[in-house]
Amino acid sequence: MTAVEQELRALRVKDIARALGKDSSVIYREIQAGRLYAYRVGTGRGTIRIPRAAFRAYLDARGIPASELEVPL
Repeated sequence: MTAVEQELRALRVKDIARALGKDSSVIYREIQAGRLYAYRVGTGRGTIRIPRAAFRAYLDARGIPASELEVPL
């Protein structure tokens, strides 16, 4: 996968939770509260995706350096 393809690939809730060392329920609350932008893919309940740019904005707004994440993005 090229760097451009990697950048365009959205993240899953569990990816964000793992990166922050939090439970997925915390990430769902952040999305519900409007602090982390996400969109739904698929029909019915579908699945939630978070654009990488939205995750970076979330980190920046909270002063969390990407270097402190538990997994590389």
